[in-house]
Amino acid sequence: MQDLVAAVRSLQLSSDTDGLIGQLSGLEDLKSAISGVQARATVAVDASQRQSQANAGIPAAEQGQGVAAQIALARRESPARGSRLLGLAKALVTEMPHTLAALDTGQLNEWRATLLVKETACLSAADRCAVDDELAADTGTFAGAGDRAIIAAARAASYRRDPRSVTQRASHAAAERHVSLRPAPDTMTYLTALLPISEGVAVHAALSRHADTLHSDGDARSRGQIMADALVERTTGAPGGVTGVEIQLIMTDRTLFQGDSEPARLNGYGTVPAGWARRLTTGMPDSGAELKIWLRRLYTAPGTGDLIAMDSRARLFPARLRRFIQARDDTCRTPSCDAPIRHHDHVVPWHDGGTTTLGNSAGLCEACNHTKETPGWIARPRPGPRHPIEFTTPTGHSYCSTAPPLPGTRLAGVAVRQVAPAVPAA
Repeated sequence: MQDLVAAVRSLQLSSDTDGLIGQLSGLEDLKSAISGVQARATVAVDASQRQSQANAGIPAAEQGQGVAAQIALARRESPARGSRLLGLAKALVTEMPHTLAALDTGQLNEWRATLLVKETACLSAADRCAVDDELAADTGTFAGAGDRAIIAAARAASYRRDPRSVTQRASHAAAERHVSLRPAPDTMTYLTALLPISEGVAVHAALSRHADTLHSDGDARSRGQIMADALVERTTGAPGGVTGVEIQLIMTDRTLFQGDSEPARLNGYGTVPAGWARRLTTGMPDSGAELKIWLRRLYTAPGTGDLIAMDSRARLFPARLRRFIQARDDTCRTPSCDAPIRHHDHVVPWHDGGTTTLGNSAGLCEACNHTKETPGWIARPRPGPRHPIEFTTPTGHSYCSTAPPLPGTRLAGVAVRQVAPAVPAA
């Protein structure tokens, strides 16, 4: 495998445009073929792990636990993405041979193969195989087709094969409604709501009518700004939306008091500019809201940037220590997982003698905490700056995670004091 990687790295680029285009096309075919091999390897890993778990006496209903997390670690993806990759591989290898063959030959890339799998997910294995045979992607059915054309063809074939299942999937889609938040550039965020069409249209119409009314009355804000502000105010009940809500902002004392340019970190968002962070301590930027601000001082060790430890003999992490862990880890500590922290976990479990200390703590999402507790998984704190944790999977592969660097810690040898302005909870 290393020889193949070395061969790709040593590939010399062509000196003319025609040659470069040919190389781009060939490399795309190679990526697709690699995706096909990865799918087969993924299914083989799943089968091997299930067999090992069966030999260890694990009940059949519990076999396969932790496999998706191992796939994610090996592919440097989040656990949620690892679960989807495992499902994709199983569908391709066991139920969709034509789609897999098209992937092998470069007629489909991994994303478009994923679309075919996704659009046939509601079908039985036999019906999915029949749709795969009908579409026969390996015969060039989708040559020149875009994503929408592939989705439309798969949906039509699925409906012809089993209209009841397709209809039931649509009727159950409302159960998937949710609201999500992800960072956007320039200290903005994307707040997304997945809603049934009637409710989504109603919300948008109400905001639109409100914006039109204020706009016609001479409001200087744009229509989009009025809609966004109304959404925040109607949801939170307060202009700016932050009254009574705690905001965890971590910055150095130099940034807060001396006008330093070292960026700050806003928990749940990420890095924010120093000037924006300073303005937050005097009021919400760009909103005019007046906030009650208080500071909690956190101190880091000289040079390493490690937060000073706090100990407890309690079984559960006390509230202040949980806040400390949240400030240090920011997101789930499993490698490549950036999900929000839901559990404040003992790295070495309490029942194995693990202590309730900062050094033996980790912020984890719910899924990763459950995976860590499955048989064969081991987690251990390791010495070093920024609280390293080593995760070892049942196959013996190890992966290391460190806490994200706090503002100012790149200045080696300098003691940095962290300050976290926050609005107290109501």
